[in-house]
Amino acid sequence: MAWQPEEGPLRQLAECLRDSLSGQDPTLQKNAENLLEQAKASPDIDKYLAYVFSNAQPPPVVNIDAPGYFKARAAAAVMLKNDIKTGYKSMPDDSKSYIKSIILMGLQDPNSQMRSYAGNVITEIVRSGGLLGWSQVLSDLIDMIANANGNVPSQAQEGGMGALLKICEDNKKALNHEHAGGQRALTFVFPKLLEFTTSPLPKVRADALSAANVFIPDKPPAVQDNIDTLLQQLFSLSSDPSNEVRKHVCRSFVHIADVAPQKITPYMQGLVEYMVTQQRNSDDADLALDAAEFWLCAAEDEKMREHLGPYLAKIVPVLLESMVYGEDDILRLEGEKEDAELDDRDEDIKPAFATSKSARLTTGANGSDTPNGNGTANQSLPGMDNDDLSDGEIDDFDDDDSVGDPEEQWNLRKCSAAALDVLASVFHEPVFQATLPYLTTNLSHAEWPQREAAVLALGAIADGCMSDVEPHLPMLTPYMITLLSDPEPVVRQITCWSLGRYSGWASHLDDNGKQQFFVPMMDGILQRMLDGNKRVQEAAASAFANLEEKANSELAPYCSIIVRQFVQCFAQYKYRNMFILYDCVQTLAEHVGPALAQDDLVSILMPALIQRWNKVSDQSREMFPLLECLSYVATALGGAFQRYAAGIFSRCVNIIQRNLQEALLAATNPTLEVPDKDFLVTSLDVVSAIIQALDPSASSELVAHSENFFYLLGLCMKDDNNDVRQSAYALLGDCAIYVFDQLRPQLPELLEVLIGQLELSQVMIDGKETGFSVINNACWSVGEIAMRDKEGMQRYIDRLLQKIATILFTPNVPDSLNENAAIALGRLGLGCSQFLAPHLAQIAPPFIRAIENVMWTDEKGHALTGFMQIVLANPNAMEQSLLQFFNEMSNAERSLFNGPTPGHTALWDTFQKVIETYKAMIPDFDAFLAGLPGQHRQKFRDLYGI
Repeated sequence: MAWQPEEGPLRQLAECLRDSLSGQDPTLQKNAENLLEQAKASPDIDKYLAYVFSNAQPPPVVNIDAPGYFKARAAAAVMLKNDIKTGYKSMPDDSKSYIKSIILMGLQDPNSQMRSYAGNVITEIVRSGGLLGWSQVLSDLIDMIANANGNVPSQAQEGGMGALLKICEDNKKALNHEHAGGQRALTFVFPKLLEFTTSPLPKVRADALSAANVFIPDKPPAVQDNIDTLLQQLFSLSSDPSNEVRKHVCRSFVHIADVAPQKITPYMQGLVEYMVTQQRNSDDADLALDAAEFWLCAAEDEKMREHLGPYLAKIVPVLLESMVYGEDDILRLEGEKEDAELDDRDEDIKPAFATSKSARLTTGANGSDTPNGNGTANQSLPGMDNDDLSDGEIDDFDDDDSVGDPEEQWNLRKCSAAALDVLASVFHEPVFQATLPYLTTNLSHAEWPQREAAVLALGAIADGCMSDVEPHLPMLTPYMITLLSDPEPVVRQITCWSLGRYSGWASHLDDNGKQQFFVPMMDGILQRMLDGNKRVQEAAASAFANLEEKANSELAPYCSIIVRQFVQCFAQYKYRNMFILYDCVQTLAEHVGPALAQDDLVSILMPALIQRWNKVSDQSREMFPLLECLSYVATALGGAFQRYAAGIFSRCVNIIQRNLQEALLAATNPTLEVPDKDFLVTSLDVVSAIIQALDPSASSELVAHSENFFYLLGLCMKDDNNDVRQSAYALLGDCAIYVFDQLRPQLPELLEVLIGQLELSQVMIDGKETGFSVINNACWSVGEIAMRDKEGMQRYIDRLLQKIATILFTPNVPDSLNENAAIALGRLGLGCSQFLAPHLAQIAPPFIRAIENVMWTDEKGHALTGFMQIVLANPNAMEQSLLQFFNEMSNAERSLFNGPTPGHTALWDTFQKVIETYKAMIPDFDAFLAGLPGQHRQKFRDLYGI
């Protein structure tokens, strides 16, 4: 007999479930939640929850009205799903069986929300128990959707398809997993999905195609085997009356363009017409956006892009049309006026770093830098690791109540601008010609939305069409500068961004050209950095950082003007815009360097930074960009930074110590929050920058007065975070260069840590770039230590050789790591040549291969000098490699021999000894040199006087 609930517990449970959603009575709600928590102790609780949820009408014993029972069912579904998620493996088998037997009834509910809840529970069972744990569910759902007997209500078909879609999204890998006999569930499911796209029900068609789209990007066998059928279905569905269906049709074509472009290029003319039509759909912004995504995808694909060329005259106009703000946005933006004096709202403030150099030029259509196209860096939610989600799982976090700033969301306007940018970079002049009529008509349009969109378009084609736009820039630039004073903030905002895109042209003109165009452009953007509107401030600061990148050292003569404006910004900016201001300061420091070290500039810039430094707490996320900024400023100012160094250095060391202590406590107490390792990284980087910037005696004094400095450095070198270790090894190398006397007594402990970290095997398995970067910096620091400790490295040489040789002999290691390993090995030869000489025949070939790729710098000179000392200790071992080595030495730059330091003369003197050694060993040395390629042979003779 099937399980039946007891009347008393059922009645009480239903009332508690209802009351748990009673937001109007917090006391009643809290009591209900406590009772539900106690009810979890019952072994049958999940049966009761499934029973309440699956019965559309209140059972006779439950005296609750319809709205109340609806709440009870909703609460039951959520509680049941969470129980399955957290404890399915320990759930009694009879409970699992009962839930499976009854839950499908929920898919037939007349209420769509209840059908969705049923789908969530079904999906969670499959996810938690595996497909094999409920192998019948796929067949049951497919039978329900197929309605072969014609007796399944339409809402049940829709519910079944919704559940199947959720299973596909949540179990993508499992469905494609190959079982014994080569069977895959997807082989059965995917053709059924295509079949369901012919359903008479629009929701079933849309969800079926949405489910198919889950698998297309990975191109599993089921997709490859059915790609032609899929295409035929798409062509049939392209004229579907449902916007939702056509939206998924567009997405399918985007996926196919990415994984199988050859399948759709024969139909490009029709596809272009179709996407243009869908993008012009003014009733459905999502559909238009999905159509616009096609241009972006196709233009970025080398196999697809050439097929777009003949249709640019159709594509570009629709992109331009889509870049104009819609009516709702216009109403919203016209309400935004002067707000610079207002404090940032909580929702305006997002944890963020100053934009990275590599990301800065990827810019959004609202004039702000957008590394991932929607105004934010691509980061997970705090405390949430996406790796915790199973493949394809949709996280439960739903932020519908906090949709954020519309200007920072990916939308049709931004997508269209990005597509125009990419098309311009691919096709150049044809895109400019297709854009020019629009610019001519709209740049000076009386209505600001058209004016703003034209400025956006002009900025979007900057990189790809620069040579075509350039003849027009002497006319366009002055007009654009006038738009910096446009009454509408959003026009001023986009004009800043667009001018920043053209600043490279203006900054490299001759003196007259700079005076006419660059100086007014620079001054105009600087003035907007103090705009009365915070968005314009942000766009101007972002544009100026772009200008700094493009102008580079050309900015040096204007440092006084720039710094004075920055200082005013420090006095005016609120929290959010302070981040991009730090980026402006550090980028200026990076590109003008010592030009910033003038006393009058230091005396106004540093007090502004120090004032902020004193205001920001050690735990504030503003500390990250501030520390990063200070590291660049310290490097630029050099000795001029000394008067500010002690306090900053000491505070950074304290931040490092506290972060390490908090991490240690959190490791033993799970109730404590794990500290953010970015505090460690940025503090280590500032300490490095200060040590490099100051006179060695001043740096030595700072380190000497910093208690536990090298102990803390050793802990950072052992940290489990790659970024921390990477910065720690950079600091270790800098200490070797600038404060070696303080470092020397600590080397035994630190080198033991370092040698243990020079382990390539785990990094090769992980494949993480940051792991290679750690070893890269560790190799570099070994070389810097070896340069100064020389014979002191002998006690470590056997272990170091084994680790470094492993790097040199391992294929697929990044070039930079190979090169730093070779430099470290060569520098070890300066004091350990007799210990390395017995291994020379084995290490010479990979060493030479790696060192050939290194530029002729002092580091290479040191490495070659050490390597040649190894050669002199065992010259016979070079029999197979000597000619290759001489060939590399023929490429040497004469300046490395004629420099002022002992290292330069050592390179020359040591190689002369090598030549004399082999002259004595090789009977016909001239005949041996004849083995060098002709050009290299003559260069070798000329360079070394042979």
